[in-house]
Amino acid sequence: MSNNKVRKIRNLDPYIEREKARYEYPLPSREFILEILNEQGVPVTEPNLYSLLGITQEEEKNFSRRLSAMIREGQIMSNRKGYIYVVEKLQLIKGKVQGHADGFGFLIPDDGASDLFLSPKEMRKVLHGDIVMVRDVGTDRRGRREGAIVEVLERDVSQLVGRLHIEYGILSVTAENKRISQDILVPKESSMNARAGQVVMVEILQQPSKNVQPIGRIVEILGDYTAPGMEIEIALRKHDLPYKFTQELEKYYTKFPKKVLKKDLLGRTDICHLPLVTIDGETARDFDDAVYCEREGKGYRLYVAIADVSHYVKSRDPLDQEAFNRGNSVYFPRRVIPMLPEILSNGLCSLNPQVERLCMVCEISIDIDGCFNNYRFYPAVMRSHVRFTYNQVAEIISNPKGEVAKKHANIVQHIQLLYKLYKVLLGERKRRGAIDFETIETQMIFNELDKIEQILPVQRNDAHRLIEECMLAANVCASDFLQRHKQPTVYRIHDGPTLEKLDELRNFLKEFGLQLGGGSDPHAKDYVKTLEKIKDRPDAQLLQTVMLRSLRQAVYSPDNTGHFGLAYESYTHFTSPIRRYPDLLVHRAIKAALNGTTYSPGNWHELGKHCSHTERRADEAGRDVESWLKCFYMQDRIGECFGGVISGVTGFGLFVTLDNFFVEGLIHISDLAKDYFHFDSVKHMLIGERGGGRYRLGERIRVKIVRVDLESSKIDFIPAGKNE
Repeated sequence: MSNNKVRKIRNLDPYIEREKARYEYPLPSREFILEILNEQGVPVTEPNLYSLLGITQEEEKNFSRRLSAMIREGQIMSNRKGYIYVVEKLQLIKGKVQGHADGFGFLIPDDGASDLFLSPKEMRKVLHGDIVMVRDVGTDRRGRREGAIVEVLERDVSQLVGRLHIEYGILSVTAENKRISQDILVPKESSMNARAGQVVMVEILQQPSKNVQPIGRIVEILGDYTAPGMEIEIALRKHDLPYKFTQELEKYYTKFPKKVLKKDLLGRTDICHLPLVTIDGETARDFDDAVYCEREGKGYRLYVAIADVSHYVKSRDPLDQEAFNRGNSVYFPRRVIPMLPEILSNGLCSLNPQVERLCMVCEISIDIDGCFNNYRFYPAVMRSHVRFTYNQVAEIISNPKGEVAKKHANIVQHIQLLYKLYKVLLGERKRRGAIDFETIETQMIFNELDKIEQILPVQRNDAHRLIEECMLAANVCASDFLQRHKQPTVYRIHDGPTLEKLDELRNFLKEFGLQLGGGSDPHAKDYVKTLEKIKDRPDAQLLQTVMLRSLRQAVYSPDNTGHFGLAYESYTHFTSPIRRYPDLLVHRAIKAALNGTTYSPGNWHELGKHCSHTERRADEAGRDVESWLKCFYMQDRIGECFGGVISGVTGFGLFVTLDNFFVEGLIHISDLAKDYFHFDSVKHMLIGERGGGRYRLGERIRVKIVRVDLESSKIDFIPAGKNE
């Protein structure tokens, strides 16, 4: 094809200028490729497409890469004969496979449409997490949309953690992730001589297909299932949590100095004279934030100093990429997987006492009603005067003449002023209408053999709440500052309940003679009013639980839709850059605004999705570890009876949380009274068909432990007899 003809074809591309701006040697845009394919009306071969678009021999390699990318993203597909199809014309649906422990699965479509059921037969071709193209084949016997897998675009699982089984000389690994229901076959020569029952890492050598099970080789033997700390090792690998810093990265971060250098102080405000203090948990080692308050007329001036991580972790450097991959620090009982190496997280960035540290300050002027008169952000150098624990501060507040107060006599007046400010901010919180659900968190106490000795509720005191209000104030100011400067960022958003959840909640409350105001668009204040009405009722815990479950999950997004639960029109995360990547992004955005520039780390929507994903991943890993530890703790109590509360009602049974132990187990529906039970999702209740038996969320029940399964981290109960 002549150069003139090529030029004419390329000039028809409506996105030619965009491609020229991006690439030195521009190729036809994806949109133009699809347009040309659609014009043909029939599938075409790759060489034929080269000819239609005037692709030169020098361009073929790069153009083939573009086609491969379009195949991966589900825009086009290629058959075995080499013909290229436009996926839209085939009416195929692209999405992600979500497996189920019972062998079936679902396709979660990329376009947000309703899920498609994938039968066990279809699931044999794939593993949980694979990206596939599916054809809608109608509905199954239960009326669910059903799909048939046409092509696997991207395999998600290359390695997995599981337990080795050996039966009749055949080796297989059962995945710890129960969404992967297929066992991985392991040839004997690829077993590293692992023993049956051991926990191993297996690399997938051959992915599953219609007629073939997945095949793999063992690449690491972790050890026995019940070895101390094994539950964490499993969770790290099961949830694909990065937990090791590479040698290359170690070489990079070991170059950091042990202390703040003089050259780093240039352009910073010196606030070392201010008696800033950190207030954290007993075992904390990474101190993100320090606070100080002083009188300003009848009001207050609050200083919130936050570790200046962005000074050391630069955008797109190796450490930044690792922090992005991790997304956040992960906290397990007895172990922390930090977002940043300890030289920074516990050292150079941590606001340790009596050493100079770089920080970003949010300085806020607050009136006697808790309203913000003004605020400003600036880089500074500080010195934490004391490292306090929550319990120490609570002791100073309640007993200003006690031993802790005497030891820190020069700081007591500042703590008391912070407490007065907290009361003012608390009043503003109530006027604003922020929701404050009373939830119980637990702490595991271990003995010297690393076995759980006790599971205790964590008591939040006024010191916890004081710090929380100070951090909320700084976060709100950060969000407002970035909005005012039209600086893109990730907000912490929390949307109100969906209409469906709202209807379910109102129907439930109606059963108790209660109402939720606000019509189709309720405010947090409407929730607060209802919570106030129920707080002294004996069924308050039940009602609060159902109200809490009606709300959506908070996420990160560049689209500011406000924070429903906190009743803020604008909110972001600024106060924990050592342990949360979104906060690091916000710091960089604030610095850019202060310098009159714009921070552009990439696609803000994708960044928000990624940070939300790593947060959920950490939560799920933490829950897995806690569930296993609780099972291990309860395995010696089989046959014993305990009182508890029904904490969940489903179509297959009741979840019960035991008093004092805070451990949850299941009473299967078949173990209830001799009757057929029906699940009422609105009333959160199982109702007997003939005997009139009823089991409702929040009700008390006495149970007997009949089974503890460490493999699945599940505990089974049955209702206890009257005399048990």
